[in-house]
Amino acid sequence: MSEVSTGSTTEGVSTGSTTGAGSNSGDVSNTGPETVEIAPATAPVDRKFNIDTVDNAEKTPDTDLPWAELGLKDTEYQRVVEILGRRPTAAELAMYSVMWSEHCSYKSSKVHLRQFGDKVTDEMKEHLLVGIGENAGVVDIGEGWAVTFKVESHNHPSFVEPYQGAATGVGGIVRDIISMGARPVAVMDPLRFGAIDHPDTARLVHGIVSGIGGYGNSLGLPNIGGEVVFDSVYQGNPLVNALAVGVLRHEDIRLANASGAGNKVVLFGARTGGDGIGGASVLASESFDATKPSKRPAVQVGDPFAEKVLIECCLELFKAAVVEGIQDLGAAGISCATSELASNGDGGMHVELTKVLLRDPTLTPGEILMSESQERMMAVVTPENMAAFEAIMDKWAVEYSWLGEVTDTGRLIIDWDGETIVDVDPRTVAHEGPVYERPYARPEWLDGVQADSFTGGRPASGNELRDAVLQLMAAPNMASKKWVTDQYDRYVQGNTALAMPDDAGVIRVDEGSGLGVALSTDANGRYSYLSPYEGARLALAESYRNVATSGARPLAVTDCLNFGSPEDPDVMWQFAESVRGLSDACQELGVPVTGGNVSLYNQTGGVAIHPTPVVGVLGVFDDVARRTPSGWREDGQAVYLLGTTADELDGSEWANLQGHLGGLPPKADLDRERQLAEILINASRDGMVDAAHDLSEGGLAAALVESSLRYNTGARVALSEVCDRDGVDPFTLLFSESQGRAIVSVPRSEEIRFTDMCSARSFPTARIGVVDADSGSLEVQGLFTLPLDEVRKVNEEVLPKYFA
Repeated sequence: MSEVSTGSTTEGVSTGSTTGAGSNSGDVSNTGPETVEIAPATAPVDRKFNIDTVDNAEKTPDTDLPWAELGLKDTEYQRVVEILGRRPTAAELAMYSVMWSEHCSYKSSKVHLRQFGDKVTDEMKEHLLVGIGENAGVVDIGEGWAVTFKVESHNHPSFVEPYQGAATGVGGIVRDIISMGARPVAVMDPLRFGAIDHPDTARLVHGIVSGIGGYGNSLGLPNIGGEVVFDSVYQGNPLVNALAVGVLRHEDIRLANASGAGNKVVLFGARTGGDGIGGASVLASESFDATKPSKRPAVQVGDPFAEKVLIECCLELFKAAVVEGIQDLGAAGISCATSELASNGDGGMHVELTKVLLRDPTLTPGEILMSESQERMMAVVTPENMAAFEAIMDKWAVEYSWLGEVTDTGRLIIDWDGETIVDVDPRTVAHEGPVYERPYARPEWLDGVQADSFTGGRPASGNELRDAVLQLMAAPNMASKKWVTDQYDRYVQGNTALAMPDDAGVIRVDEGSGLGVALSTDANGRYSYLSPYEGARLALAESYRNVATSGARPLAVTDCLNFGSPEDPDVMWQFAESVRGLSDACQELGVPVTGGNVSLYNQTGGVAIHPTPVVGVLGVFDDVARRTPSGWREDGQAVYLLGTTADELDGSEWANLQGHLGGLPPKADLDRERQLAEILINASRDGMVDAAHDLSEGGLAAALVESSLRYNTGARVALSEVCDRDGVDPFTLLFSESQGRAIVSVPRSEEIRFTDMCSARSFPTARIGVVDADSGSLEVQGLFTLPLDEVRKVNEEVLPKYFA
């Protein structure tokens, strides 16, 4: 059990190994360094603590503090002592430990993340209203409207407690959107699980999917897309990434800072409890290890109905102009909110911690500061607006407590019953933490992996190809995700124009003009394992292409970079290469990264996940009525294949089915991607195509099947001419995952216009078939015919087989 020496004080700081309920006094030794044992969380604790004050810290420099249990390194603790000129109090230690954690400080990643800013061009800034560094990025979409969007991770909590981990991941990203002054309008969830047949996968899938649906549906937010991937590499570290998007007028943008001496600081929303203590410092900033205590107490508990009220309350506060700024309380809780508000402002802050409303009166000051209880916000209010603020709180029946005020001291001072327990420069807590240039090197094993290209089975006959397509569409990663997405409300609010299973989710922003946005998220961990640089570029390329197939013009990027331990040079090299690849690709395509998240330590027992840079792209429609779905419906329309195909099966879904992972991933040709996007956007806008589907995982075979299943409408296609043109056999044409390709259905009346547009751009285009609405099948002439009922059965029965 940890011990805290506090002289005559007895305040404890719990770590993630306790139940998060608080600590009580122990016996104080009268010989040697005075120590106090942190009692079990179940012990009764009187609300009147003997507190470790700043004055006491100065008088007891030799006190032992549990800095290691709270996630700090020895050098980091010594740096805190150097900054303060004394040992920290227990409360200060709690603040530094969470704010200097990997999760909050980006201490291992920020030296690489700077590339996203360094490589931004003036062209990329044209529509950027708020960039990296705020709660979420904001972009101008026209007509005075702006959109804010961001993706973040909640990976570790979702493994420990799947339902609450996933639910609070949704809640946290939604509060980021609220704090920018926007109304949340949609969410998305890229998910990655272990092997579909592993005994623990069902626990995670059921809990995580239920948590996302339970929270998002209760908020009344449509879930318009995402991903569901199964791979054994994620068995001990599922990835739960959550994206939210909100809309606002330009003049309604809000930034969070504490400015104006005398302005009041108020905490409102849910009461503070023991859930989530150490979530950032202990849970999200370490790898899982079977030898360590359970981390379940560090998982937050969410209440979506309280958050729904909070959304409406915050929007009314902004509309009434009674707040100077609002900061959500997520990772690091009050520690983060107070230090970031003060650091972003022009002065300091002074608060009284005993005024915080608690669910658990046994919490110590350190625990209150570290708690990550959900559905809480902090605001700065001028004295003259206090009454108006309280009236809005009363209207929505939201609890609040006035904690203190903004000062001109440049210090963050926190008192407990009038005694100072925190006296720090807020920048040292929030923005001037440690920065590491961790060693990294190209893994020695990678040469062998890249030399091992796929040489497995290549079906040749018609029957073999038919069976191969059925096998592909019954694979867990290609199977229908209806079992998941049907648990989400995709159409609540009435502004969803497209959603899963289409290539992108589309939301209408303005009912009058039809102005709207499209969103897609993508990543391929197998590609990134083979080449982190190319894998990141391919993730952006696919997400960019998905947005374009819907008809939207790609505008901006958010990312969630999921990797193993930064203390492993191999992993750090993967991370550095991924950031370099993504930042280069954003520059080439002219789309800026507006914000995002880094999630490290995604590994168990020394085994890291594949590098998984999830890339979200946002695009803009002048009118969502022009959006293009992924499936065809009209009999007789021509089916065109855009782009060329090479023998690129390394890292593919077909190779995955054969148990192979080696070679080099497909090459990303971003000039070709930009050309393809221009064709798709113009064709959609001008009514030249009625359906468009990108080619990615599963190649042409998957795209043809999915476009036919979308509206249960078959097609007849012939491959021989394209095989001859590209120099590939039918198997390669069907299963290769060459990039920069899409299929479209074109009305007969538009064929000349469409082909002329492609020819003018010298873009490879081939008419490969026709929509056959009455056939009920997908026919690949001269090779095989697949009844849609047969392929739908194998495609839709996979997830229910394991999880229903």
